Amino acid sequence: MNITVGKYIPGNSFIHKLDPRIKLLSNILFIVLVFLTKNFIMQAILLSPILVAYFVSKLKLRKLYKMMLPVILIGIFLFLINSFLVKESSYPYMNVYAKWWQLTISDISLYRTALIMVRIYIMIIITTMLTATTRPMALTRAIEDLLLPLKLLFIPVHIIAMIISIALRFIPTLLEESQRIMKAQASRGVDFKNGNIKSKSKATITLIIPLFVSAFSKAEDLGNAMETRGYDPYEKRTKYRIYPIKVSDVLVFMFLIGLLAMIILQRMDIFELPLIVKGA
Repeated sequence: MNITVGKYIPGNSFIHKLDPRIKLLSNILFIVLVFLTKNFIMQAILLSPILVAYFVSKLKLRKLYKMMLPVILIGIFLFLINSFLVKESSYPYMNVYAKWWQLTISDISLYRTALIMVRIYIMIIITTMLTATTRPMALTRAIEDLLLPLKLLFIPVHIIAMIISIALRFIPTLLEESQRIMKAQASRGVDFKNGNIKSKSKATITLIIPLFVSAFSKAEDLGNAMETRGYDPYEKRTKYRIYPIKVSDVLVFMFLIGLLAMIILQRMDIFELPLIVKGA
């Protein structure tokens, strides 16, 4: 199985060449923008440059479809919650399509669920692009540079950046390890797909326990390797690689600031865009 979540994919595209600090700031800014959008038109405006950046980075297009599966599963859960919480007494103008027990299927519940699903999908895409187009060491450097003001509070910024970088690096490793353990347990007769809740719980335990043991073993090996090479997080470190800010980095960041300003003005009702559902 080809795991790409959290894994750097070498390339020579425009997105790969962007400064890692600009990419990390852009990622954070897009997450903020995702939660500021309140209708599908603003989400479409926000999604358009993200898809353009995805195509420019030359990542595999089929991954866009694979990213939809967890979003759909989350969307089913959110739809049940919205159908339970949205009542006619609170929204007398809403259109009710069906009612069953305490669940009310209406245009408001559908609209809210779809809005959150698109938000989650956008966050998955931009996070995947960040890790796929940025080297782990460059990402560590970017996190360290952005957290630099915390050094004034005597917070070990370098240690925090290294922990985050190692955690991101271990995501594809643990995913591959879980696939390997599942195949090994399936060959021993463990059924992960069929059976009742009790049997599935037992099957899950046979996956979780070896995975935890393997994770702690890999962490210990990594710690020993870093200690053998003389790594000391409290020593003053020098940097041999310099990341200069280029004109393209400034232009990308100015574009994002303009996008942020537009969405903030829209949220403040300084200019209006039509909503799909009135009052949602």
